[in-house]
Amino acid sequence: MFLVTGAAMSSWAPLVPFAKMRVGLDDSSLGLVLLCFGCGSLITMPLAGRVVASHGGRLVILSSATLALAMLPMLALASNTLMLASALLLFGAGLGALDVSMNLQAIVVERDAGYSMMSGFHALFSLGSIVGALSMSTMLSLGLPPVAATLVISAALACACMASAPRLLSNRSSEPGPMFGIPRGIVLLIGALCCACFLIEGAVLDWSAIFLSSTRGLDVARAGLGYAAFSVAMVIGRLTGDRVVSRFGPRSTLTSGALCAALGLAVVALVPDWRVTVIGFMVVGIGCANIVPILFTAAGRQTGMPESLALPAVTTLGYVGLLAGPAGVGLVAGQTSLALAFTGLAGLMLLSAVLGRRLPA
Repeated sequence: MFLVTGAAMSSWAPLVPFAKMRVGLDDSSLGLVLLCFGCGSLITMPLAGRVVASHGGRLVILSSATLALAMLPMLALASNTLMLASALLLFGAGLGALDVSMNLQAIVVERDAGYSMMSGFHALFSLGSIVGALSMSTMLSLGLPPVAATLVISAALACACMASAPRLLSNRSSEPGPMFGIPRGIVLLIGALCCACFLIEGAVLDWSAIFLSSTRGLDVARAGLGYAAFSVAMVIGRLTGDRVVSRFGPRSTLTSGALCAALGLAVVALVPDWRVTVIGFMVVGIGCANIVPILFTAAGRQTGMPESLALPAVTTLGYVGLLAGPAGVGLVAGQTSLALAFTGLAGLMLLSAVLGRRLPA
């Protein structure tokens, strides 16, 4: 299910230019429409944990996956702004609920197993992101219409969901509680750290290619190397992350990861050679790889709030960072420079390293 979520989410990226041309949007209008995806996720994330607690994880995982996969072809069919915005809102709602419900299930599985597994789950999400984007891009480049390509992707991922369904747990809980949970105490700290890490990921996603082309002089055709290096490093870091966490502990792994990310961002901002900049983005990916998995596990282990409320609160704060990060970098860069904006992100990771020492060992 982590693989399905990553693949479904990344399949949308190659469709954006087609949707823009089909609907006839300019850049500013497209930016506003794209916000619908994040809004849909932010609406369902706080609700998903409580629904899992009352109706079971299997039901929420499968129903939210069905919604997301049903909306993927609609994104290729939408012929006007309202249709596209509505499809994006529902697509984001499905993926937001799926994100929370599958991570709640992962917490249960990891707890029952008695050893670290969360980084491995998130590695499959990262692998799914690469597979989804490459598959969609390949089909479109071969001349397959966007609608047909989305139907192929949705059908393949639906088969994966059906294969997974019998093994999913119905981790229903009878614990009473409110529909929404306001993060407090250790949950607020976990959420703030999650927000910071997602902010870095969003900034690298949206600004790495622009930085390499406009500031480091790399031609536009190769400007995607920065994010590619970051993504590959994330996958490698997460595939090996469970063993690292088991050996050194979550707090030390998080702190060293934040310091590594800060170092990478400093290299990106301060060293003028584009090759070193690409290496810097790779170092950022290695550093960030296991921070979010560790924080999600911590949200399940803390006792200040029920996990069905704590994890949605943490995930929602993370998505706030993912949405706000690129905009914040743009604002800072507009007043100063992109290099200074990345320097500020390095400072944010240094602060995260300090605050990470307050997490339980």
